[in-house]
Amino acid sequence: MSSDPQTVFADLHRTIDAAVGARLFTVTVLDRKAKLARRAYTSHPAEYPTSGVKPMLVDGWSEKVIDRGETFIANTTDGFSPYFPDHPLINSLGCHSAMNLPVIEEGEVIGTVNLLDIEQHFTPERVERIRSLVEENKPALVRAMRDTPMTA
Repeated sequence: MSSDPQTVFADLHRTIDAAVGARLFTVTVLDRKAKLARRAYTSHPAEYPTSGVKPMLVDGWSEKVIDRGETFIANTTDGFSPYFPDHPLINSLGCHSAMNLPVIEEGEVIGTVNLLDIEQHFTPERVERIRSLVEENKPALVRAMRDTPMTA
């Protein structure tokens, strides 16, 4: 894998898309000390650009994914809409299920790999395949996340 963060993220996107599909794919990096998050990669730059940072929110999603390092899976819009106020835009892209996989280094979540697709897309088999692919690529992914500046 390349050492350029955008290439690393794009390679992971292509790998996961080929294996299980992902209509919308993004990578988010976190600055835990500053409590900031940045979308570092996107498959849909018009709808979900990589510019700028936003404050990390504290809600049920962040407690699960960021604080506890657990994967978030919602196979219907109703499952993710309480946490994703942009769910109408997500739905307009044909996405009705979501998976957010935390990337953990030294016990701390440093970012997330985010996939969205059709309703009921994230079956147990697909979830395990995605986890496996992220784990296989984790050294490069962690480096890419660490090398991503918090400004666009």
